[in-house]
Amino acid sequence: MAAVNCSSEQLSSLLGPNSTGAADYLCSLVSSVQLRLNDTSYAVDSTYLLFSAYLVFSMQLGFAMLCAGSVRAKNTMNIMLTNVLDAAAGGIFYYLFGFAFAFGSPSNSFIGRRFFGLRDVPSSLYDYSNFLYQWAFAIAAAGITSGSIAERTQFVAYLIYSSFLTGFVYPVVSHWIWSNDGWASAVNTRNLLFGSGAIDFAGSGVVHMVGGIAGLWGALIEGPRIGRFDHTGRSVALRGHSASLVVLGTFLLWFGWYGFNPGSFNKILVSYRTSNSYYGQWSAVGRTAVTTTLAGCMAALTTLFGKRIMSGHWNVTDVCNGLLGGFAAITAGCSVVEPWAAIICGFVSAIVLIGCNKLAEKLKYDDPLEAAQLHGGCGAWGLIFTGLFAKEEFVREVYTADAGRPHGLLMGGGWNLLAAQLVEIVVIAGWVSATMGPLFYLLHRMKLLRISADDEMAGWTSPATAASPTSTTTRTTPGPTTAASRSGSSPIVSRQVADDVPSSIDKTISLRTIAAELSSRYSRKSCANILAKRV
Repeated sequence: MAAVNCSSEQLSSLLGPNSTGAADYLCSLVSSVQLRLNDTSYAVDSTYLLFSAYLVFSMQLGFAMLCAGSVRAKNTMNIMLTNVLDAAAGGIFYYLFGFAFAFGSPSNSFIGRRFFGLRDVPSSLYDYSNFLYQWAFAIAAAGITSGSIAERTQFVAYLIYSSFLTGFVYPVVSHWIWSNDGWASAVNTRNLLFGSGAIDFAGSGVVHMVGGIAGLWGALIEGPRIGRFDHTGRSVALRGHSASLVVLGTFLLWFGWYGFNPGSFNKILVSYRTSNSYYGQWSAVGRTAVTTTLAGCMAALTTLFGKRIMSGHWNVTDVCNGLLGGFAAITAGCSVVEPWAAIICGFVSAIVLIGCNKLAEKLKYDDPLEAAQLHGGCGAWGLIFTGLFAKEEFVREVYTADAGRPHGLLMGGGWNLLAAQLVEIVVIAGWVSATMGPLFYLLHRMKLLRISADDEMAGWTSPATAASPTSTTTRTTPGPTTAASRSGSSPIVSRQVADDVPSSIDKTISLRTIAAELSSRYSRKSCANILAKRV
């Protein structure tokens, strides 16, 4: 809020002789009112940011419900625990290191070096509300990764990768793109990349690509779940156990996205000094919510009809993933594009997601929640989309830029912004691959990444049950001779084991068929041991 200057000398000349005392009194009143208005402005902006942080944090519940519904029932408790872990471990490590690496200013262009453990906070740059808001973003990135490696990852691996991601990998990227000192930041007016900087307003790259690519490496190094591909290489759907939880999680994420995107303004009481007093940053906040909504809606509808044409049936899970893909894509440019452009963003994001899923299937890549395809693929498209459709007027308003600032290529803004966006995609992919890839490989070599085949077949609901393979196994009990045993076929395996084989095969499945499923990944001796424990 602009300051109002009151001069006793000037006021005295207007009031006439012998009015110095009155002028001093009036100026003191003006100064008092100005201070109260400044306090109110800080309070309103801080409250707005805190409320946005609460919305973004509520997305953790959405992630938990989405993950729980997308996995098989035997793994529900484990995936819920990992979602709690992401928030808890992320909170400690982001407090100790992450916020400082991300926003510790003044610093160099690569990494922050101030505010460790929130020392010197609050300051003229950041308040506690800024930390809370950015922490909610950090744990969102960790939550994305957990979806890619669900149903087959050891508990200790979750602890290690979540701490490393939120404490170091993600903060460095957010420093590059969002801090005042970052080398690719659109607010680093001293040294703008290509004269523009990369516009990633709420994190299509910073959050979604980071989480998606980290999950990609985790899932690649772990390999697919048992039964995801049969011995001939044919893809087998291992469907989640609850579409209701998937839908509930999707709506919770949708709700939280109104803190994720509009909240990224950080402030709401900012005037754009136009001739229309009703137009200011509060209008841009509303526009951002509208573009977010339209992109998600269009992506959902496109996915609905696209999958209907391809598969011949309607699928609510696919629609939910398409909706979230639209949100992930619009996140980069939600504040600088027109509503009609957001519809284009959502339409293309659905095609990108469908294409990425097809490619993943051909490459035998297994991601239970399609997290790498959804957040990585659609996040990358969102950055490209912003480089094409960012409107000059909105770029000037949101980033307080001068006229002539590079904007969307298709909006007459030249190639500079698009080039900056492409650079962001490349460096994020390279940075996350160079950090998270070796971490997952090291965990794999130390046998700390994937659970045993025995535990994976049985399902595990907590670390304690994972350590005791027999604790969750449903054993067959002696009883009347079945038709199968009379005919000389193999005994019936437990329902828990049968859950891991193709849905097209009857659950009363023989050991020979189960062995065929396992033989594509494990040695003959390992398969025999697993089956011996399960019958």
